[in-house]
Amino acid sequence: MHSTAAALALPDLWDRLTGTQPDPDLWVVLATLVAALAVVAPHALWRISRNAITIAHEGGHGLVALLSGRQLTGIRLHSDTSGLTVSRGKPYGLGMILTAAAGYTAPSLLGLGGAALLAAGRITVLLWAATALLVAMLVMIRNAYGVLTVVLAGGAFLLVSWLAGPQVQAAFAYAVVWFLLLGGVRPPFELQLKRSRGGAGDSDADQLSRLTHVPAGLWLFLFHAVSLCSLIGGGRWLLEV
Repeated sequence: MHSTAAALALPDLWDRLTGTQPDPDLWVVLATLVAALAVVAPHALWRISRNAITIAHEGGHGLVALLSGRQLTGIRLHSDTSGLTVSRGKPYGLGMILTAAAGYTAPSLLGLGGAALLAAGRITVLLWAATALLVAMLVMIRNAYGVLTVVLAGGAFLLVSWLAGPQVQAAFAYAVVWFLLLGGVRPPFELQLKRSRGGAGDSDADQLSRLTHVPAGLWLFLFHAVSLCSLIGGGRWLLEV
């Protein structure tokens, strides 16, 4: 009896994953845009919501480290929204450069990828993929605060993807993607401000400068370019409903 139920459930799960979902109404897209702006623009709310951007930032470092053949040893997320990803391998070369460049670009590129999925009607794929990435990241977290934030984020995706109706899933997915696109723009500006005041001397841009002998300002320009182009491109996809 149980095996029959499981056999019937598997095709249903596959259909949910591979099928497309209808686009939400334009007002839902605009409302989620306003909601994302509301948690990114005000400084008080940004101090909290930036934790999610840090998850994407450090996750980007970790994922690219693995893809480039480095050994990922651990990720830490801190309550001041900073983070640290540690990997082993050659302290130079393309793999190290790509790993260092992945942090500030990851939130925006994830948002751009999410916008592409939503434009194709793949809301369920987006929710399940995000949940899988957060579960994989949880394995590498090495401090309690990091575990808490990743569990909360993953739990939110899991609850929405399994328990919420199509309209709620669509609104949640659009809000998350808008947040990544908008939230990915702010950290490079914050880094630029810190560097103008003589701080952040060991930032990702400075590490990349030492690795490539390219001025840190040019790497900072790259971070700006990726985040702004992702926002423009992703925003156009999201608004084409």
